[in-house]
Amino acid sequence: MGVEELKREARQLPEGEKADIISGLLSTFPSAEYDVSDAEVALRIAETESGEVQDISYEELKATILERGQK
Repeated sequence: MGVEELKREARQLPEGEKADIISGLLSTFPSAEYDVSDAEVALRIAETESGEVQDISYEELKATILERGQK
């Protein structure tokens, strides 16, 4: 089964089963080399709320990640 077929079939699964697959796949990745503290999260929220930085949509984030992966 190819990746595209696997993704197509996975989309048909109930939400809980999709979550199980996602969780299982994520656990196979190595741990991040950094840690984000609650203070860092609070700072980022404050920056966003003040207008100092601007949010981007999930679609924008995804497109950026895919674009960087192709370089």
